[in-house]
Amino acid sequence: MSRLIQLVSSVLRWATGLAFAVLMAAVLIQVVMRTFSSDGSPVWTEEVTRYALLYIGGFGAALSLWTGVMVNVDLLSEHLPGRLPWVMRLLAAVTVFIFAVMLIEPAWRFTKIGMIQTSPSMPFIKMAYIHASVFILLATLALTSGIRIIGMLCGKLDGHPELKEEEELP
Repeated sequence: MSRLIQLVSSVLRWATGLAFAVLMAAVLIQVVMRTFSSDGSPVWTEEVTRYALLYIGGFGAALSLWTGVMVNVDLLSEHLPGRLPWVMRLLAAVTVFIFAVMLIEPAWRFTKIGMIQTSPSMPFIKMAYIHASVFILLATLALTSGIRIIGMLCGKLDGHPELKEEEELP
């Protein structure tokens, strides 16, 4: 179980980082071109920036759910007696899992529609590659919440976010 958690966490971190690197490169090109070129920045940089943001959300939502940096309302739940906090964390994971699984099929249909569309400023890019960010978001949320559910039911996880001590937020 811990190897699976480490693998999923690593893939999500790398994918989020890669999407962020693409975003930074596109913005850097925009700034340099607007500063040093009389023609301004290329039109495609605007679209690449938006697409990178979609992928940051696609991979980052599951990563933030996993690491605990997603908004979490635990003020009430963590002060309840006995196993109630654990039950509430399990119910939250089950709810996320159910909604993500319910939306995966419509997200896949949305992605397939993109095969007949192309990007406005980059006609060689099928919109399916962009629409896939929504599918990825739901699939990774289902995966991470599913791992949390299984881990909690097996006693391997307590349902708390997986923050390491050096990563704790202030």
